[in-house]
Amino acid sequence: MDKWVYGGEGLARIDGRVALVPFVLPGEEVRIRMADQVHAKLVSITERAPERVEPPCPLFERCGGCQYQHAPYEFQVARKADILREQLRRVGKIDFAGDIHVVSGPPLGYRNRVQLHIEGARIGYLAAGSHDLVPVEGECPISSPGVNQALAEMRERLKSPKFPRFVHSLEIFTNENDVQINILESERHVARAFFDWCGSVAELDYATAFGNFRVGPRPFFQVNRFLIERLVETALGEAEGDSALDLYAGVGLFALPMASRFREVTAVEAGTSAARDLEFNASRAGVQLRTEHSRVEDYLARLSIAPDFVLADPPRVGLGKQVVGELLRLRPPRIVIVSCDPATLARDLAALTGYVVERLTLVDLFPQTFHMETVAKLRNRL
Repeated sequence: MDKWVYGGEGLARIDGRVALVPFVLPGEEVRIRMADQVHAKLVSITERAPERVEPPCPLFERCGGCQYQHAPYEFQVARKADILREQLRRVGKIDFAGDIHVVSGPPLGYRNRVQLHIEGARIGYLAAGSHDLVPVEGECPISSPGVNQALAEMRERLKSPKFPRFVHSLEIFTNENDVQINILESERHVARAFFDWCGSVAELDYATAFGNFRVGPRPFFQVNRFLIERLVETALGEAEGDSALDLYAGVGLFALPMASRFREVTAVEAGTSAARDLEFNASRAGVQLRTEHSRVEDYLARLSIAPDFVLADPPRVGLGKQVVGELLRLRPPRIVIVSCDPATLARDLAALTGYVVERLTLVDLFPQTFHMETVAKLRNRL
């Protein structure tokens, strides 16, 4: 095996062909069975890498939630930095010569939010590479104690005739005190009585060093309970000034601390539920914050003066051509992008011509998996 690639697989070259193999380590010799033209199934390991460790979860290699439990955590993080640099070079043609800084935390017990699937009286995750259910009978090692407690209680409820059998997937979100249950897939409406039976709160109050955040059933919130504050600190750094924009603001995780650093902060959020929580959180915190319930591209198109600082935390698809175009028209002196996909980050960075990447930080919000968060700090050099 040559190396890990983005997506959680190892890359091998066989007679000029590429094979992508899961659950391997670089340097290992393995036997595989090709599943299609590129992807392969791991049959056996004929020569193990010295770094290989025993996975902490008995479901590893069956469950699709984790890809890297067979590697020491330090090894995982180092390889993720290599993958980030390679994605920038391959997708964006960006040869970043500087160091990639790393922020990491405990590699287990970190998730405050999980999505689960249900079949009959079984609940668990989907199998790797399929839609088959892998039941979780015990604890999930990467989930927080609060999530595991809620999961155990949900398993017991599934035994009851009261459980609505038309619910096929749900989400557990917890602050370790309260639990919010969100229905993701159901054949029909789920009555409020179900949520009351589960002890679910409609709005979760999540405490951080920057204040408390109300989070309704739909808005996004970071899933790593250990690194929320460090992600914000990494993104903002020493930033301060007169005016700032928080794009894709969500419930205000970045906007609220930005309000103490800038005289004027505008937070832009398109989602109705998230925008409602954003306004509530700003009002409760007593900060001076302007909120805009708008698509980011529409809001930027109305601006004629660039702010001093822009922070953007876009969805996985990235900024996209229209938002990049508006940023190039405005040309703010400093831009920070918080990205959950290195490929779309590479595309956006390449498109932001005239900006130089001053610092890259890999914030490992998703240990044991191939996912990563990247904070890219840009300066206008024109």
